[in-house]
Amino acid sequence: MKKRMALMVVAIAAFLTAIGAVKYGQIKKGIAQQKSFQMPPEAVTTIVAKAEQWPTTLSAIGTVTAVQGVTVSADQPGIVDRIAFESGQRVRQGDLLVQLDVRQEKAQLAAAEAQLDWARVSLERAKRLVETQIGSQEALDNADSQFKAAEARVGELKATIERKTIRAPFSGILGIRQVNVGQYLQSGSPVVPLQSMQPIYVDFSVPQQEIGRVRVGGEVRVANSQSGSASPGRITAIDSVIDPATRNVAVQATLPNADGKLLPGMFVDTNMVLGAVESLIAIPASSINHAPYGDSVYVVEDMKDPQGKTYKGVRQQFVKVGPGRGDQVAVLTGLKAGEEVVTSGVFKLRNGAAVQVHNETQPGNNPAPNPVNS
Repeated sequence: MKKRMALMVVAIAAFLTAIGAVKYGQIKKGIAQQKSFQMPPEAVTTIVAKAEQWPTTLSAIGTVTAVQGVTVSADQPGIVDRIAFESGQRVRQGDLLVQLDVRQEKAQLAAAEAQLDWARVSLERAKRLVETQIGSQEALDNADSQFKAAEARVGELKATIERKTIRAPFSGILGIRQVNVGQYLQSGSPVVPLQSMQPIYVDFSVPQQEIGRVRVGGEVRVANSQSGSASPGRITAIDSVIDPATRNVAVQATLPNADGKLLPGMFVDTNMVLGAVESLIAIPASSINHAPYGDSVYVVEDMKDPQGKTYKGVRQQFVKVGPGRGDQVAVLTGLKAGEEVVTSGVFKLRNGAAVQVHNETQPGNNPAPNPVNS
């Protein structure tokens, strides 16, 4: 019985040993296969980094303001008799906008003009009587006073009629009208906004430590998301006071705005050209892999796998990013001219990943793009 039990134990031990040896071989083989496994190469596009000469610029967020902008309002109270404009219309200085009812003033003017004619005749008569020594000087003075009063009354009524004729104070583009025919307007009631669009101002702020590099007459380029292109202008004024709350200095630039795409109140990106030129590496903005721990690019190099075979792979390189210009972004440190950089597909890469370069279609790399649709 004991011999039989011992044989059984020996047999079970031999069986377990054999199974363990088989499993060990399988695991060892799997580990070796995993070490030798190479992910299929990712399709990417690349560009060879090169040094470019960029002018030194200073960027700021600006606000577009009109050179002249008002809300045209009623000077005298009255009822709107006629509206001579349409909302959004372009007008010239002096164009009629709104005519208030002046029938009563015109009737009063007719009576005042008749009174003026009578006063003129009386004055002439008094002068003749004085010259013939028939009339008195007192009568002449009284006639002259009545004539001047009548003349002043006519001028007052004409001025009232003119003040009830609302005209454009300067050339520009009207906004949306705020009155209707038959509406009674109080003195100061708004009629329509009027903005002068050409030229136009862009107001922005510059840190006090940079103000020494900003000068009146300096070049400015202004871009907005609506136009998709940059408009040139010049700095025309620098404030003489630094804001004590922000330690910034207000700067004003003037732009021709020939296409009328810059509208008052619009936020724009402002780039001031400071004159100096610096050499730096410029690559497409799509090359930058942004992450909380820093910005990086992927540099394409020849690498070796665990078996010693050479393949084309990528090395993640952390960089310091500078200002942008169009589709490009400047790399200040971390990248050398001549290195091949991945320009699209960076989101799916990792350090050491194999890649396959297809440069038939490249992402935008224009320093001054002009998109058709923006």
